[in-house]
Parts: sequence; structure tokens; C-alpha cells
Amino acid sequence: MTMKFKKILRSSKGEGMIGGAAILLFSCFAIALAFHLFPVFLAKQQLDTYAGELCRTAEMAGRVGPETAERERELTANTGLSPKITWSRTGDIQLGQKITVTCTVSQDIGRLAGVGSVPVPLTSRSSGKSEVYWK
Repeated sequence: MTMKFKKILRSSKGEGMIGGAAILLFSCFAIALAFHLFPVFLAKQQLDTYAGELCRTAEMAGRVGPETAERERELTANTGLSPKITWSRTGDIQLGQKITVTCTVSQDIGRLAGVGSVPVPLTSRSSGKSEVYWK
């Protein structure tokens, strides 16, 4: 009987269970981390679109004024983002002059590893040229 017992102890059939459990644990951790970070990537993509459309409106209008303010309200209503917006220039913009808009917002990724809320600052910049000739 002692020989059978020694064979059972020397057998390595159960060592795959420990490796499998570790892989499962790390996989679950990676998935949980992805669920925390996905909203940040989504907000960054929305902010890029926000800045691009706002800049395009200023290009077509040839100025930073009521048209851009109206488009800003529409984009805020559609995306739920209300970023801090900075323009390189305001008022009328002559044909071919460059304009740049910078949008900044802070996205909270929530509780991560027991730490309180973790804000992530997101910035998006878009630039273009005016398409309007002002006399």
C-alpha cells in the first residue's frame, strides 16, 4: 500500500488547476479594469467629435459668435458633455485665417482599487481656416 500512496503523491495531475485558477483571476481583473476605463475612451472620442464639429461651424460661419454658441448648445445636449471651450480668436475671421478650438473636460473613472474618485482630464483640439470673406 505504501507504493500506491507514493505514486499518488508524486503525480502532477492537479498542478494545472492552480494555473487555471490564476489565469481566471487575472482575466476577471482585466475585464473589471476595462469596464472602468471604457467610459473614459468613449468620452474622449465624443470630445474629439465635439471639437471638430464646433471648429467646422466656425469655419463655415467665418466667425466665433452666435452660430458657434448655438452649435455648442446642440452638442452639449446631444453628448452630455459640457467642456471648457477656448478659442484662439473671437469675432469675425477673414478668409483663410486659421482658427483653433480647445475643449477640456474632466471624466471621473470612479473608485479604482479602493481609492476615491479618480478624475481624468481630457483635452481635444481642432483647427481650420475660415471660408468667409468679410468686406
